[in-house]
Amino acid sequence: MYLYKMQAEQKSSIHFLGGAGTVTGSKTLIDSGTQKVMIDCGLFQGLKELRQLNWEDLPVEASKIDAVILTHAHLDHCGYLPALVKGGFRGKIYCTPATAELAEIILLDSAKIQEEDADRANRKKYSSHLHCKPLYTQEQARKTFELFDTHNYNEWVIIDNSVKFQLLNAGHILGSAMIEIKVNKKTLLFSGDIGRKDPMLLYPPKKVQHADYVILESTYGDRTHSILDVKEKLLEIILETNRKGGILMIPSFAVERTQEMIFLLHLLKDEDLLPNHKIYLDSPMGIKSTLVFDKYPEMQDISKYNSDRMYDVVEYIETYEESKAVVADKKPKIIIAGSGMLEGGRILHYLANHGGDPKNTILFVGFQAAGTRGRDLVRGNKQIKLFGKYHEINAEIRSISSMSAHADKNEMLDWLGNLKEEPTTVFLNHGEPHQANSFRVLIESKLGWHVEIPKINEVFEF
Repeated sequence: MYLYKMQAEQKSSIHFLGGAGTVTGSKTLIDSGTQKVMIDCGLFQGLKELRQLNWEDLPVEASKIDAVILTHAHLDHCGYLPALVKGGFRGKIYCTPATAELAEIILLDSAKIQEEDADRANRKKYSSHLHCKPLYTQEQARKTFELFDTHNYNEWVIIDNSVKFQLLNAGHILGSAMIEIKVNKKTLLFSGDIGRKDPMLLYPPKKVQHADYVILESTYGDRTHSILDVKEKLLEIILETNRKGGILMIPSFAVERTQEMIFLLHLLKDEDLLPNHKIYLDSPMGIKSTLVFDKYPEMQDISKYNSDRMYDVVEYIETYEESKAVVADKKPKIIIAGSGMLEGGRILHYLANHGGDPKNTILFVGFQAAGTRGRDLVRGNKQIKLFGKYHEINAEIRSISSMSAHADKNEMLDWLGNLKEEPTTVFLNHGEPHQANSFRVLIESKLGWHVEIPKINEVFEF
């Protein structure tokens, strides 16, 4: 029986509250009839019309949601949790132990940035709002942590007699999980953000053989990651910037991408290939996340020799005063700082001070969502707004797209091919319209399977 849009009395259903038609704001509500379980609870990011959705009430009361299951700790998957708790949610938040630790770091950082941005906008009066306020505060974020309930991979968790689930390695970031959830005897498989076939630091995604319904991301549903030696490409960009006497600025996601960059720099340093410059990690969240990585060596597919030594290549910048001093210094150096899409964090201060100099380089090493400063620069925009003022960006813009932690279209198709039987429906979420539709055509033509691309707030019954 094919899945169809719900028109009659609700039985079991899937309600796409976010992450549909966009790569952010992931939220999917499963209603078993006795339990309402939300898969992920992320913030919308990027375009203004998407960010405004964070301030709108959900179509279901937070207090009526029984549980949340997190795939991983990125902000677009966990960043709305404090707002959900503020709205009355009191259930358990299920995830892996590593996800819980990373989510605490990321949510506190998100709340801190929101508080600072609101305070700055109010003081300098560069917002159109009479009084800016954060979506949630650090205090509200901390109340969320009390609800975390952690479980290891491949451990079945029973919510009630209609719902049980297990977390499976997704290979995306540390602790990331696919969710195999059984709802009234039907098996739903949520990919979350599915990792590369051969991740740099982690083990590859788990191969799954059965699912009645698959909810699959489609971030890179229209492309294949280029095959290149990432280490060699990084070295080329470092040496080019060095020849110009410039600063290399690397906006980086604090979790996974930062650790991958440090690993590559460690390998280059070990081979005595790097210029004799300082390498700074100027990201409190990145530093804290790196310490979490150190706690879970069993989840990383690298040698103990490298895991013990790789972080020696960077100098940690922890205090704001230290950061100000490094920002003011115009000598050649390599800076890794958050955030990865230039939506906040200390990297903005480097751009404001050094982005106008053509001898410097800005290197993007991750996906840039629509409406972000990062997307604007990658697409050739020479002006971006920082701290209420427009800044000219003349620094060279480079990117290494093959470093993505998301599987490309061929890797996702290969992963789907592990299923022994055709699922009733494959839902494509977490992708912009063109990417999702392109991947739909690929699945239908190669596998002959039924594919749906849900819209936000669309409900399907099964």
